[in-house]
Amino acid sequence: MPQNTPTDPSATPGTPDADAAGKGRATPTRKEQEAANKRPLVPTDRKAASKDSKAKLNEQRERARIGMANGEERYLPVRDKGPQKRYVRDYVDARWSAGEILLPLMVIVILTYFVPVPEVAIYSLIAVWGVILLVAIDCLFVGWKLQKKLTEKFGVGKVEKFRWYATMRAVQMRPLRLPKPQVKRGQFPV
Repeated sequence: MPQNTPTDPSATPGTPDADAAGKGRATPTRKEQEAANKRPLVPTDRKAASKDSKAKLNEQRERARIGMANGEERYLPVRDKGPQKRYVRDYVDARWSAGEILLPLMVIVILTYFVPVPEVAIYSLIAVWGVILLVAIDCLFVGWKLQKKLTEKFGVGKVEKFRWYATMRAVQMRPLRLPKPQVKRGQFPV
């Protein structure tokens, strides 16, 4: 009964004895190794490569858009990052703001200019200025209230600038805000 030895030609590749004997082929030269590892800088099929590149870029952009809309910190722009900005967003989103009715009211005012009665346009313009005054007062109140809340939560002297950020968010209609509201109305942050 013959034994399979490392020099035995009957040793099958993959068995421990065959692997110990050697790899069964010559070591490739450096030139052959480098040739095998070479990749062209410009692909041979440029249209397909361009299509793949655009598809990957679109996928990344879509992921970033969804992440930003959902309020994921890593996808947010610098102006929206940080725990204080999140607190401001949640506080503004939890309350009703007078600024939310401003845009629809402006559309109504524009439509009233098509009514042939001039008094209708005048009264609607007066109503818009009244709402703008109400929005300004509301934004001042929100800024004052948020200053108090942020100072309690984060400490005196550690509060970032937030008033313009809160005002711009309060003036936007709720469905148009980005990042999208993460809290329901009345669900104020702690």
